Amino acid sequence: QVQLVESGGGLVQAGGSLRLSCAASGWRLRFDGMGWYRQAPGKEREVVATITSRDMTDYADSAKGRFTVSRDNGKNTVYLQMNSLKPEDTAVYYCNANIGKLGYWGQGTQVTVSS
Repeated sequence: QVQLVESGGGLVQAGGSLRLSCAASGWRLRFDGMGWYRQAPGKEREVVATITSRDMTDYADSAKGRFTVSRDNGKNTVYLQMNSLKPEDTAVYYCNANIGKLGYWGQGTQVTVSS
C-alpha cells in the first residue's frame, strides 16, 4: 500500500524559508512523476512544482525563482525548498506521486506565512 507522508510545514514570517519533505513508502521501485500541490481556503488545489523520474522540473509561475523541487530516488522522497515566502503562499501543501496512471496523495501539511 503506497503511503505519502509530508513534513516541514509551519508558521513563518514573510520573506522566510521552509523546506517540505514527502516520504513515500509501499513501492520498491522508483516513482514516476512526483510533485507538490497546494490548496488555499476557498480555492481549488493547484500545482506548485513537479519533477519527473529523470529530474526534469516544472514550476507554477508563482513558484518560479523562489521554490525548488528535488527528489532522492534512493529514499523515495521529494522535497520542496521554499524561499522568499509571501502571505499568498499560505495553504495546505500536498505531495503527489505517480506510478503509471495511478496517483497518490499525502495528507497535507499546513504552511502559514504571516505578513
